[in-house]
Amino acid sequence: MKESDLKKVPVDQMRLGMHLHEMCGAWLDHPFWKTKFVLRDQADLTKLQESSIKECWIDVSKGLDVATVIDDIEVMGRRDYIATASVNSAVDVDTATDRVRAAAVSTTKPAEFGEEVRRAAALCNQARAAVTSLFAEARMGRVVYNEQCAELVHEIATSVGRNPSALISLARLKTHDDYSYMHSVAVAALMATLAKQLEMDDTQVRMAAKAGLLHDMGKAVMPLDILNKPGKLTDEEFALIKTHPQHGHALLLAGESVNDVELDVCLHHHEKMDGTGYPDKLSGDEISLFARMGAVCDVYDAITSNRPYKQGWDPAESIARMAGWAKGHFDLTIFKAFVTSLGIYPVGSLVRLKSGLLAVVTQQNAQAMTSPEVKVFFSTKQGLHVPPRLLDLSNPNCSDSIVSRESNDTWKFTHLDALWAGEETLRKMGRKA
Repeated sequence: MKESDLKKVPVDQMRLGMHLHEMCGAWLDHPFWKTKFVLRDQADLTKLQESSIKECWIDVSKGLDVATVIDDIEVMGRRDYIATASVNSAVDVDTATDRVRAAAVSTTKPAEFGEEVRRAAALCNQARAAVTSLFAEARMGRVVYNEQCAELVHEIATSVGRNPSALISLARLKTHDDYSYMHSVAVAALMATLAKQLEMDDTQVRMAAKAGLLHDMGKAVMPLDILNKPGKLTDEEFALIKTHPQHGHALLLAGESVNDVELDVCLHHHEKMDGTGYPDKLSGDEISLFARMGAVCDVYDAITSNRPYKQGWDPAESIARMAGWAKGHFDLTIFKAFVTSLGIYPVGSLVRLKSGLLAVVTQQNAQAMTSPEVKVFFSTKQGLHVPPRLLDLSNPNCSDSIVSRESNDTWKFTHLDALWAGEETLRKMGRKA
């Protein structure tokens, strides 16, 4: 694609037959989860023109041009946008755009958890629709064009850069119906967070997020009755499910802009350090760094999420159980970095304090992992709920501390998520408050 093939067009000048290359404006305002397709449906054109998007980039080498000539200054403006790439007639605009996005992530300013969780709720809704569409297209035999995931990956990496706990915690709140889709989003966020903890550069952080987003693409072609089966799988069913890495690998190979990291994580995220994983029974150094990261992130989100056949475990309980499995299953250095990135008591964990109060973790403390901010709400001594209040366990004036993790399987509280996320956030996500 040549730079001169791109033109910026007001949406009121868009028409059927144009090849939509990119929409200007915030990704959350986009009426479609993907770009880079020919507008053939009047309903899509109407949706675009009724959205808050004002301008789009079209590729005239792949579709119709505008009815009138666009001033050359618009093309020059596009050249400024991709100034980080070589400026010549054959410049790779997609690669340049990716670099610009990576640079934007590197300058992201931190945000308080409460502020970011509201933005992350909107991102989760948009991401759910995007990945649902991606899986649906794969089921119909359409090639996965993973460059269409670029905006979603950018939003995930940016959210994680502002406050990783917000998106990671919200993406854990899945229903049985959307597990497969939101699992991909959650693993993408976990991979980006872990990459930052491992001090990878911004391009690698985005690469990790994209690999996480696409790691389970093979599930798209698995039978839905097996994926959503409420009981234990038979040996034959489990053998079929274990082929999803190969199927996903094949889907990505058939797509465009695929890279070795995405292919490798997709194929090898179920490998174990002791060689007992699948599909290739790799062990030790045979497993790449990104695949080792994928293994940890995939397991954590799977065991903390509600599934058709079981309720998810508490985040802190999950970390403790994974620590018990770590030798042989995970790379220990990566697992320790993962725990550091989430905290020993991740947001949403149910804990018992020395005072006998029960609390939910609401925010991490990077300087004191065992002393997060919590919201107390129940007295075990009185057996009664108490008015919820925040407590910073790292405050020198605070005499309370965590003495143990608690399992909600015992207590069966129904409002834990609302305590840390807020009822309004849960409603926006379509979850019970």
